Amino acid sequence: MRIGQALGFVGATVVLVGMPGPNNIYISLRSLTQGRRAGVVSAFAIETGSVVYILLAALGLAAVVQASPVVFTVISLAGAAYLALLGVRTLRSTESGGVGTIEVSSLGRVFRDGVLVNLLNPKAALFFLAFLPQFTSRDAGTEQVRNEMLLLGLAVLAIGLLLDLCYAVGADAIGRRFRGTGRHRRLQKFVVAGIYLAIALLAVAGAF
Repeated sequence: MRIGQALGFVGATVVLVGMPGPNNIYISLRSLTQGRRAGVVSAFAIETGSVVYILLAALGLAAVVQASPVVFTVISLAGAAYLALLGVRTLRSTESGGVGTIEVSSLGRVFRDGVLVNLLNPKAALFFLAFLPQFTSRDAGTEQVRNEMLLLGLAVLAIGLLLDLCYAVGADAIGRRFRGTGRHRRLQKFVVAGIYLAIALLAVAGAF
């Protein structure tokens, strides 16, 4: 890859990955409500899901999502349902312990939720499928293209993780101003739940 092409790849990756979407919003909400540690765990969870999509894209399996509108719709609806579940769970959560605190055992749920949020986002698969091939050698053999896809995927993974951590740290800084009083915690809970449900509705709309 030439220097100009590499710079174009990095620039496009920063713009596409850094744009606010379900993944970045999930990280921000976790960090905003539960602190930096939850946000950092969420960032690693999101990129764990990206690893799966990178492997699928390298193997060509992600093309199934692009070629089948039914598969795309099913994954979109499943993702919307899961986001709605997160919203309902937030509304039903208790305030014991206070917002901004999180038990170590809960970090497993934060990680699991983050992986599922990414895996149930078909646009993530389409991103790797449509974006990475543009920077591979067109006349290369299958094995070389697969290796190039893996290397490019790792680069996207590194850039994505860096941006995700920026979201986590930034949201935590904002969240510290709103944690503390019971009134702020209740308001925060409704706002977070509303965002989850709004994203779910947008995902449903985008599926059709």
